[in-house]
Amino acid sequence: MDYEAAMGVALAEARIALELNEVPVGAVLLFGQDPQVAKVIARRHNERETTADPTAHAEMLAIRDGAEIMGSWRLAGTTLVVTLEPCPMCAGALVAARVDRVVFGAADPRGGSCGSLYNLCGDPRLNHEVEVIAGVRESEAAQLLTGFFSRKRSD
Repeated sequence: MDYEAAMGVALAEARIALELNEVPVGAVLLFGQDPQVAKVIARRHNERETTADPTAHAEMLAIRDGAEIMGSWRLAGTTLVVTLEPCPMCAGALVAARVDRVVFGAADPRGGSCGSLYNLCGDPRLNHEVEVIAGVRESEAAQLLTGFFSRKRSD
């Protein structure tokens, strides 16, 4: 499954979030170094409103599921594919979990921590660096988010 296809799965998760009146963000955790043969081991969407949990971002939930599936907090050999650039909490979790790379769709200039506002994933002062690939199916991811927030503002 290449990153374009994996982003399709993440976008499907984001659409589920949208149906639940959650911010439409979806994430997929892949295991395997070669994206052509990597396998999906976790797929989640935002659940903050549903669970009343401020940490229930799609990325955090996928990381938690991946750790449970792998039987370790160390997620070496994994790639997180997410529709929106991770925030500081999620970027910190990627570093702490030793995820190899993050692939995201839409940049987040107000809170993105993989290059837009901060760059936690590429900070050499931390104990691990996460490779960042930005802009995969960016317009589709951005469209979901802008549509959601436009509707929220008009309600």
